[in-house]
Order: sequence, then structure tokens, then C-alpha cells
Amino acid sequence: MTQKLWQASSKQKKNSILFSFENYISKKFNKNFSGDYQKLLDWSIKNSPEFWSSFWDFTKIKGIKSDKKIKKSKIFYKNLFLPNSKLNFGENLLSKNNSEKAITFISENNFREERTWNELNENTSKIINFFKGRKIKKKDRIAAYLPNTIETVEAFIATTSIGAIWSSCSPDFGVKGVVERFSQINPKVLFITDQYFYNGKTINVLDRLPEILKAIPSIKNVVIIKYPGENYLSNKKFPKVKIFKWSELMKINSQNISYPNFDFEHELAVLYSSGTTGKPKCICHRTGGVLIQHKKEHQLHCDIKEGDNVFYFTTCGWMMWNWLVSVLASKASIVLFDGSPMFKKDDLLLKIVEKEKITLFGVSAKYIDALRKLKPKLKYKYKLNKLKTICSTGSPLSNDGFNYVYKNIKKNVHLSSISGGTDIVSCFVLGNLYQPVHIGEIQNKGLALNVDIFNEKGKSVKNNKGELVCKNPFPSMPLKFWNDKKDKKFKDAYFNRFNNIWHHGDFAEIKKTNGLIIHGRSDTTLNPGGVRLGTAEIYTEVERFKEVKESIVVGQSWDNDVRIILFIVMNTKFYLTEDLLKKIKLRIKKNASPRHVPSKIIQVKNIPRTKSGKIVELAVKNILDGNNIKNKEALANPEALEQFKNLKELSN
Repeated sequence: MTQKLWQASSKQKKNSILFSFENYISKKFNKNFSGDYQKLLDWSIKNSPEFWSSFWDFTKIKGIKSDKKIKKSKIFYKNLFLPNSKLNFGENLLSKNNSEKAITFISENNFREERTWNELNENTSKIINFFKGRKIKKKDRIAAYLPNTIETVEAFIATTSIGAIWSSCSPDFGVKGVVERFSQINPKVLFITDQYFYNGKTINVLDRLPEILKAIPSIKNVVIIKYPGENYLSNKKFPKVKIFKWSELMKINSQNISYPNFDFEHELAVLYSSGTTGKPKCICHRTGGVLIQHKKEHQLHCDIKEGDNVFYFTTCGWMMWNWLVSVLASKASIVLFDGSPMFKKDDLLLKIVEKEKITLFGVSAKYIDALRKLKPKLKYKYKLNKLKTICSTGSPLSNDGFNYVYKNIKKNVHLSSISGGTDIVSCFVLGNLYQPVHIGEIQNKGLALNVDIFNEKGKSVKNNKGELVCKNPFPSMPLKFWNDKKDKKFKDAYFNRFNNIWHHGDFAEIKKTNGLIIHGRSDTTLNPGGVRLGTAEIYTEVERFKEVKESIVVGQSWDNDVRIILFIVMNTKFYLTEDLLKKIKLRIKKNASPRHVPSKIIQVKNIPRTKSGKIVELAVKNILDGNNIKNKEALANPEALEQFKNLKELSN
């Protein structure tokens, strides 16, 4: 049996929004689910149009809901939920207008500021009036090259309120990365920060503006936002472009906002694929689908209630930023952090969780793993009385990570490992309060999502690894890829593997508990001797060693087969000795399998990562196989790739 780490009390279950929703559905459809998540899930999958329509009513989404629940199509992604329904995304996010706190911002420099709901409404109104003055209309694109600040959220809400299309990159993207993304969508307005801070360094962003404007001629208006708590950097004049300061926008008169309603399918935002295998794909998401899916995840899966205080460590170049901002639609407040999560203090984020009375704390699995190594004996240093939920995403959370949370951070907390992606700007699999948390497992599928695991032949398998698929359509499917004639790239991305079934690209497994394990991305699975192995199983064993800081594992084409190569970064004061090599191989052999044992273990100085912190196994594999890396700009540290070229150790 899998080890059970935590279970919600009957009081917690009965006080949950999931419990209220279950009763609502039971009465409406004359059903009895008896507090059984699996029964509710099965019903929601079989009756997904009824589920989504009922959820709109249950959560009182502002808008006009049509009587029709679905417009069916034989083509998977052309099924339309709640057709002819209309709403305004911005109006739904501005869910209150009072003097309570809506947003808190904290920088690594310890600068802190708050925005009340009143102020949030007022500032949004000013930006809307600015857009109107610049003749910005619905479907125009608004680009943001900004850190994770309150102004970024305000600009986003204003954009969605007028039906324009939002797209953002965090300032850790270089000029080339920004141009590659924004030039594809021709934005009319660019919001840009003057500077940002990371790990004690000041980085000037304004110096990059001339190059961006030269490469993207569609930008006619630029709004410069000073970094919170700092003075404006002096700005030069730019011909052919109108330059505004955010402070000028804040002097515009505000008025009560009148919200036009847009179609459920109306374009909301363009997000980008990581772009590590070529030019980033522009994934265009729809207004109604994103709102209803986010509210479902927030309320039914994470139990976010009015008055809660939600924190997710993210930048606005990652989909979790969009997920975090939508929390406002549940009348909860959000906390934004910008900078290094370990600046001057390894457990800085936990200190913030304590001080700000955070109810949901969201981080990457990598963060939990790093904290485990830096603070192995944290032993409940912080009380965290208000903390109900810890969410982990970005990569699979190891068994040690699960144990660390319960033995060092908080005993009575719902640890919700979640997984989905930029493609759906939400989750396929995540937590719920009805089921226990088992070590190493994501609790279950998301409601109304028929997630399954297929083998190579497209047959459903349990307790076996395979491809994660979704067998039924859902509202947060992307609307389209930008500039994608006849949906060619779109179909190639999700529908070229299995006929008319969403293929997500994760190598995963459903356990007897109905919990799921993600074993890594499908395109980076290892195939020695033709047997598919997930990289996560190797990471779990390797990163238990205190000597090892982090690692990356790839398959190298070798002698008409594939051999496993493990690269490791050592912690300071430790060396890769013959003795340590033997111990690593023995542990992998014993706890994973003899097939998982790497043919070579090589020490490197650094692991290449995307801007959102994900390691890029495919880029390293391509270098080992002698292929060119097309898009290094997608990486946070592209120079790290150099150390994998022409390695002598890999020539025999």
C-alpha cells in the first residue's frame, strides 16, 4: 500500500466548497455521491456540459449564460461549451469594491505595498480610459514586459475589460526572446518596467527599449512603469512612438466602469510555449474557458474562499501567473513576490507566508527540493496557522519532497501536487479535500476531465506508464495558435498521436489509489534496449545525496541503441569521487531498477533551465546528438549548454 501522509478531517470536508457543490449537484440532478470524489468525478465526466453549466450558476459567474450547454463537433477541439454565452473577464476579476486588501506586493528588497479593492477598481478605470484615448479596441494586442507587480495585474485587468488581448513576458527574457514572442502578434501598446532586481543585482530594462521598438514596428504607445519603491530611471525620447509614464496614467480621471460582454470564446490572452525546440508557439486562450476552469480549480480543488490570501511564486512569463491573478474572481486576495526566493535568507518565502497570513502557498517542486537540501532540519520553524494548502508544480515532486513538507513545514496541510501546462493554462490532475494525500502521488484528475494513460497502441492502462491523454473536450482548450493556417501546428501539437484525443506529452501513470505520477515529458523519456523509462525516477534517487546540488539525465544515441547519461552539479565542499559514483549507481539500481543505472555520470557546473525554472533535457540531448539548438533565448542560462559540447567522456 502507498503511504498515506494526510487526510482532511470530516469537519474540513464539510466546510469545503467541494462539499457545498456536491450537495448542489445532488439536489439538482437527484444524485447521491456520499462524499466520494471518484463518484462525483465519474458523473462530471459523463455529464460534462451539465457540469460546466451548473458550475457557472453555482459560482455566480457574472455574464449572460445561454440555455445551450454545448455545440458538438466531430473535431475534438471544435466542441464549444456554453455557446452564445457572454461575459467580461475583467468584471469577474474585480469581484469586490471596498476598502479590504485585494493585492499585496513584496520585493526581495523588502519593499511592501497593498492595493485595496477600491483602488484596484479605480486604477483599472484609469487605464481603460487611457486605452480609449489611444483608440485601442477589442482584439488589439497589449504586450507587457514587466515584473510580478500590482501594476502588471492592473494593466491585465484593464486589457481584458475592453476585450483587448493580453500577452506578457517577464524582464528576465532578453531582447531576442521578447522580440521572438511579441513580434508574432503585432501589439499596439507595450508596458515596460524601467528596471528590476534579482538576487541583489539591479538590471536596467529601459536600455533594451530601442532595440525592441526597432524590431516591432506595430508598437505605437509605450508605458514605462517604475519598479515599486524605486525612482524612475531617466528615459530618452523615441521617435515615432508615444511614451507615457505610469504616473501620468494615474492622473487620468476614473469613472464607474461599464463592462461590455464578449463571447465565451473571445480571445483573452496569448501565452507562449517554452520555445526550446524552435520559435515559441503563440497559444491563444479563450475568455470563458479560462475563467470557468480557473474558478473550478481554485474553489473545488484548492478550496479558495472569500477572504483567503493566496501566494504563488511565479513570474508573469509563466502560466501560473495567469492562474494566480484569476484568484481575484473568487473574492480572495493575492500576494505577489518579485525577486529571488532565497535572497539573503534560504527560507524567505516561508517567512512571508507566516507574516502575510497566507492560506495557499504555491511553489515549484524544485523550490521544495532546494529548501530540503539547504534547510534539512527546518522542523516547523514557522507556525503558519492560516496555511491550509501547499501547491507544488513545474516538475514532479519527489517522495522526499512530500515527506519534507509534512516533517518540516506543516503537519496539518493539504499538499496538492498539480500538473497541467501552458497549453491549457490550467491543470489536468490536481488535489481535492475528499481523498487522502499519498506519498509521491497527485491525488486525482480534475473534475469533468476524462484524463487517462494510453500505451503505445492507444489502449488505456492502469499501474503502467504511458502517455497522458484527455479523452473528452473541455472549455480551457486553447482557441488556436496565432498565425497558424488550417490549425496545422495546433493539430501537430496535440492530435497527431492519437485520433481525435488530446495527447499532452507527459509520461505518466495512474495508480490503484486513482492517484497519478508524472514521470517526466514524453519527448525526454529514456529508451535503453527499447524500454521506456521516466527521468523522474532517476532524479528522485540522485537528489537524495547531500553531495549533489542538482542533476539532469538524458538518453544519448549510442551503438544503435540509447544509453543513459547523468550530469550532476555538486554542492560546495563536495567532490565526485569513485566512492560516490558507486553509491549513486547502487541506489539507482536498488530503488529504481538496473535498467535505470546511467552508463556515464559526469560532473558539470550548471544545469540549463527555462525562464520558469524547468530543466531542458531535450536541449542537452540534442547537443549530445550533434544537433543545433534553435532557440537559446528561451533559456534563463543559455551559456550552460556550452559545457555539454564535445565531451571526451562521451566518445567511448
